[in-house]
Amino acid sequence: MHFQIPYHSYYERYSSKLLAFYHALRDSIVGGVLPLHTRLPSSRELAELYKVSRGTINQVYDMLASEGYVICEVGRGTFVSYNSSCIQQMDMLKRNYSLSKWGARVNEISVAHEASVQLPLKSEGLREIDFHWFAPDSEWFPKEEWNRCLYATARQMSQQNFTIPPSAQGDLGLREGIANYLRRARGIAAQAEHIVIFNGSMQAIALLTQLMINEGDTAIVENPGYNGIRRAVMAAGGTCMPIDVDEQGIVPDDWTAKLLFVTPGRQFPTGAVLSLERRQRLLQWAYEREAVIIEDDYDSEFRHRGKAVEPLKVLDREERVVYVGSFSKSLLSSIRIGYAVVPPALVEPVIRAKALYEPQPTGLLEQQTLASFMNSGQYERHLRRMKRVYSRKFECLRLLLTRCLSDRFDWVESDAGLHLFGWWRGTEESYMEFRKRCGESGIRWSDVALPADSRIRHGAYFHFPHLTEQDMEYAVKLMQVL
Repeated sequence: MHFQIPYHSYYERYSSKLLAFYHALRDSIVGGVLPLHTRLPSSRELAELYKVSRGTINQVYDMLASEGYVICEVGRGTFVSYNSSCIQQMDMLKRNYSLSKWGARVNEISVAHEASVQLPLKSEGLREIDFHWFAPDSEWFPKEEWNRCLYATARQMSQQNFTIPPSAQGDLGLREGIANYLRRARGIAAQAEHIVIFNGSMQAIALLTQLMINEGDTAIVENPGYNGIRRAVMAAGGTCMPIDVDEQGIVPDDWTAKLLFVTPGRQFPTGAVLSLERRQRLLQWAYEREAVIIEDDYDSEFRHRGKAVEPLKVLDREERVVYVGSFSKSLLSSIRIGYAVVPPALVEPVIRAKALYEPQPTGLLEQQTLASFMNSGQYERHLRRMKRVYSRKFECLRLLLTRCLSDRFDWVESDAGLHLFGWWRGTEESYMEFRKRCGESGIRWSDVALPADSRIRHGAYFHFPHLTEQDMEYAVKLMQVL
């Protein structure tokens, strides 16, 4: 039996083998090293393992049994009867630790965010339709093709001899695949050496924020906008300046700031597309202020009607835009791979900042698998398939919401994306009551709240990729009568 307690270190502290063994075993039980119901070795096994007499071991077991730490069962053995987990949890709650300013901000922001998240209401037998949660439709994911690339990559990696450690920048083959895709599908003149791979777009946003702002600096954010961006700014010690959004996207101004976050292809969450005139004004502002624009292109590649809108990065002639993208919406949520196309002068600082957290890239197997998946043409084939699937679901939900709930919501017209957005037409009280009734019936969605004149204006957005058309029809028609 493999069994170890710190007997020898305790023997240096206590005057006898009996006391050393007793305290070593007792502290291992109290500390949770030997959890509840663990079967301890027999006295013969333990005596042979630590070169002490069986009489000493039996005496230690008797002492522990009399104090309630173990129980001896005839014919079965000796078992730990002390539950350390409850005591440890109580002790941990009482402990105080001095966090850094950054740590304290992250903790406060996380607690506030968790408190604001709408939790699903569970009820036995209740059919739940969750528009709040985003997940791709995994039914259509090409598992065989992905697994073929995965197994081939695993075989290749087992034969590789890494004489040079992989760079924190990410796998070169994947960066080349992304650059080729962006040039062909998004019109961005991307180069592999200017791309940095991240564990999802949120990691890119958080690290870029830390890199670009000091404590007290102001960052421009859209209002409403993605809360993850606000949390990243606040965690870095910065201040968010929320700027209104209308049907043409964010409203430009001559802000005194060095950092702007924007979703020009499809504003989050309203879906508004930033007009060309405003794009040019933002770029001019960034050039004159020597500011950086972080463009989060989170789902605009899923266009259901009309022509594709080019990213802001395409118009960037002064290298003021960082373009952030992700595969979490186009593949599977569990494939946490994002990337940033970084201006040349920022590439090394970004790589060094990422290397502080990851000296070598994590998920290298997935990165190389995705590179193979893209280079074989499977990724774009999968995208074309999912565009057809999501377009059908988009149109289904759009028609349902328009026909059944237009008396309650003012729906924002949209041609792309993986959710639909609308503004509540009634009062704040009526919205909260409606949301409560829907939650009690197993239906929930994501929402935003903005001050508007003397009242709070509520908006709701509904994710649909993971839902069937039958799920959406059931939910919307139930909402209609609640």
